[in-house]
Amino acid sequence: MRTVDVLGSAIANTFRSRTRTILTILAIFVGAFTLTITNGLGTGINQYIDQTVHAIGATDVLTVTKAVDPGTKTTDGPRKYDPDTVTTGGVGPGGQTTVALITPTDLDALAAVQGIDSVKPTKTVKADYIVHGDGTAYVIGIGAFVQGQKLQLATGAQPDSSSTPQIVLPSDAIKPLGFSSDAASLGQTVTIRVTDATKATHLIDADVIGVSEQGVGTAGSNAVPNDALMSQLYTAQSTGLTAAQSESYAQASVRFDPKLTASEVTSLQSRLTTAGFNSTTVAQQLGTFKTVIDAIVTVLNAFAVIALLAASFGIINTLFMSVQERTREIGLMKAMGMSSGKVFGLFSYEALFIGFLGSAIGAGLGMIVGSLVGGALSTTVFSNLPGLTLIAFNPVSILTTIVVVMLLAFAAGTLPAARAARQNPVESLRYE
Repeated sequence: MRTVDVLGSAIANTFRSRTRTILTILAIFVGAFTLTITNGLGTGINQYIDQTVHAIGATDVLTVTKAVDPGTKTTDGPRKYDPDTVTTGGVGPGGQTTVALITPTDLDALAAVQGIDSVKPTKTVKADYIVHGDGTAYVIGIGAFVQGQKLQLATGAQPDSSSTPQIVLPSDAIKPLGFSSDAASLGQTVTIRVTDATKATHLIDADVIGVSEQGVGTAGSNAVPNDALMSQLYTAQSTGLTAAQSESYAQASVRFDPKLTASEVTSLQSRLTTAGFNSTTVAQQLGTFKTVIDAIVTVLNAFAVIALLAASFGIINTLFMSVQERTREIGLMKAMGMSSGKVFGLFSYEALFIGFLGSAIGAGLGMIVGSLVGGALSTTVFSNLPGLTLIAFNPVSILTTIVVVMLLAFAAGTLPAARAARQNPVESLRYE
């Protein structure tokens, strides 16, 4: 008997006992369905995080701060005041971070580090308000933009290197500022007011070139200026400060060759540490999100694996019963010249086919249900996160799930298949 004939017989024999086989397939279905949904959840969220990485920074840029000397600090007392340091936000005890201010000398030191292509200080601006025409003024945050960064836009264009002051407004500021729609704001002029060190106010106009959406790691209420506008705002805000004060920064952005490998970027960060600087990539800043998501998916997958292990006992039981019921048939096949290997293959193929049916149906239905549920949640519960596909499916991941379940089914079927292969044809023909 040819292998193809053995395979055909195995498929035909699978449904000799329909009820028993269907129940076994349903047990496999539960595990495959769960694996498909949980993997899709991890894929969808991680894809969204990857998109967000580009929205909060460029992939070939490191955010650098200057390490601060911890100095003398008692275990239960405050840190000694140092005018050359600044404390950045954070919630709760230990949530705040103190960094040393970066000076022009530090910028030169950064530029001298091997592997750094360019250095740019991160300027921060606190605007009093933003207004359109004679409308109502609103408080708004001013974000930073790095060339290579890709904001998540609802409409319009990314900030560019134009000498014309440009700004990308957040979507939640469009209606309050008096625009009828996102598109209607494009090309319009808004005015930003800042107050300098002497308490004098400055009004600076900017052209609206885009509208940004909210996303993980991005502040939905922040407006993002291009370099030209940021320079004007920062210069106005710094009026009345000394040169040393206006040229001191909490952090800087350093650009490196985007062709560097992960290990080369790690080496570059080590050199920056040696030079007295701390550095992080955008991916590292969002790494915690991915770690948490991956951990949750792993736990959920564990439950799916338990279901599949339970299903494997169903396969063993189904095939053991099948071997017992077909003892005389096995004896007849061996008496007619069918080898033990072919008999083993016959029952192993049955196990594989059962595994294929359960996993294929489970994965297929999982994709349908996942797409429907994910789509519904994206337009309701997660409607404030545009671009999020909560449950997404990777063809390679789906195929891997099916193959793994089939291999598990094959492994479960080896014991009854081996028992069938060892049957003595004479004794089997006498079996009642």
